[in-house]
Amino acid sequence: MPEIIEVESARRLIEARALDRKIASVFAPDAWYLKRGLTAGALDAALPGRTLTTARRRGKLMLVDTSDDGPVLGLHLGMSGRVLIDDEAAGDPLIYASNREVPAWHRFGLAFADGGSLYLRDPRRLGAVELDPAEDRLGVDAFELTQSQLSTMVGASRAPVKAVLMNQARVAGLGNLLVDESLFRAALDPARAADTLDLNDCRRLHRAIQSTLRDATRHGGSHTGRLPRAADEPCPKCGAPLIRRTVAGRTTYSCPRHQH
Repeated sequence: MPEIIEVESARRLIEARALDRKIASVFAPDAWYLKRGLTAGALDAALPGRTLTTARRRGKLMLVDTSDDGPVLGLHLGMSGRVLIDDEAAGDPLIYASNREVPAWHRFGLAFADGGSLYLRDPRRLGAVELDPAEDRLGVDAFELTQSQLSTMVGASRAPVKAVLMNQARVAGLGNLLVDESLFRAALDPARAADTLDLNDCRRLHRAIQSTLRDATRHGGSHTGRLPRAADEPCPKCGAPLIRRTVAGRTTYSCPRHQH
């Protein structure tokens, strides 16, 4: 699914291709896709005539500001969403969504006065659109997470360390792939109680999260980590067969030998 790396890629695409373009009309055919009481009529009243001024992100939530003190457009990519602007897309279709073109997958769109367009294409229909989303419900953005913040949040929870990292109210942006990769690099068992991590564990985990984010950005996606996602594959570090289990409600891969 799209994680912080893919949402950042989409943000950069919007920043490069959609800012300062006037909105002519809104395409919102799926009422279920509009959240927090939003309607197609409300979008039609709020957005046409304005321009997109800034593309921001907090975790996996895309935030697009509009001109003249207009509303903030919030876009959630869900499990398979991709942003397309004038037919250019962000993200890897082979990993995060089918590359087929099915008109019904276009859940939301903006037509620009210059003839171009922005669409949110989502085959699995698990994303969302809202206006003025509550940004403060999200925790610190994963790229901005400090070691001190990490130490505080893990020390306050008996939940599995994976559950703490996946909690968007604590750390915004980390998903299943990035968390498994970070814990693999930090040599920490995903099921280990968070409050058992000592200072050295937290230092190692913080370094692992930051290196995972840097490498995933450089290599093109959250799926590009070192940890194979297949049970019984040899661990790249020690050769032990990897295990698959459910931790924090998510399919989890780890090494039973070097992750403690």
